[in-house]
Amino acid sequence: MQHRTLGRQGLRVSALGLGTMGMSIAYGPADDEEGIATIRRAHELGVTFFDTAELYGGGANEALLGRAVKGFRDEVVLATKFGFDLTKEPVGLNSRPDNIRKVAENSLRLLQTDHLDVLYQHRPDPDVPIEDVAGTVGELIAAGKVRYFGLSEAGEDTIRRAHAVTPVSVLQTEYSLFERDVEDKILPVVRELGIGFVPYSPLGRGFLTGAVKPGHEYAEGDMRRWDERWQGDNYAYNLRATQRLTELAAAKGITVAQLALAWLLAQGEDIVPIPGTRSPRRIEENVAAADVDLSPADLRSVVEILPHGSAGGRYPAAYMPTDW
Repeated sequence: MQHRTLGRQGLRVSALGLGTMGMSIAYGPADDEEGIATIRRAHELGVTFFDTAELYGGGANEALLGRAVKGFRDEVVLATKFGFDLTKEPVGLNSRPDNIRKVAENSLRLLQTDHLDVLYQHRPDPDVPIEDVAGTVGELIAAGKVRYFGLSEAGEDTIRRAHAVTPVSVLQTEYSLFERDVEDKILPVVRELGIGFVPYSPLGRGFLTGAVKPGHEYAEGDMRRWDERWQGDNYAYNLRATQRLTELAAAKGITVAQLALAWLLAQGEDIVPIPGTRSPRRIEENVAAADVDLSPADLRSVVEILPHGSAGGRYPAAYMPTDW
């Protein structure tokens, strides 16, 4: 497995990580034992970067990840997130310093570790100045409880203001062949500041695996039931594009998922995607993408098929970032 450096503070991880959210929420009924098997298989294949959050099952996903890596904790990088008030219905934002400290302590306990390698703010909180957030995480870094500071779904101004208080090592935001909004403004800012970039949902929430069906055919509780990209004309457009990508991948002897991940890796050495899966077999497929070389002609062909990303927004308007 190749490795990449994220940011200027020393964070070094495998070129592909593993997002564990779907092992606990969002994609139908979960199987903890299969999730643990997938995490351990990823480690065997050289994956060192594992992503979770308090939000993913109210700590259940952190506990799952902690159990899975207990035997090799010192060999991996664990990233988790704060920023929500899980006592509200619907869930609200909360990045107040006291909540950050409380969530960090809970995460340490659930992950069965004495330090968090990366602590992200999950979403900007308009009620809490980002300087207070960055300062609080900086205190946790000084205390040895956190090693690196991350942001998620933050806009240009937020990134700059946070970085001025406590150096930001990594920004996590959705980025894939389907979702390209970060290319115009966000990627230039993080590169100017020397911040690494971690794309989540790099396979378009599973659409870019080719194993898809219309939104209404998914089980209750599966986010694809309401994701715009799985609905009506959007679904038809995205399916046609994925079929063309699949043909391009097949001509190279790879899968469409490997093509999508290799395309992301080709966008820069400062990018580390974190595809999520519950399947040990799928993690083997994903990891192999790190060895795929795409030619300039391949990269042009991909963009010709999806020049502006997918049809349909990635979230309802109420859930979209507010400071972009």
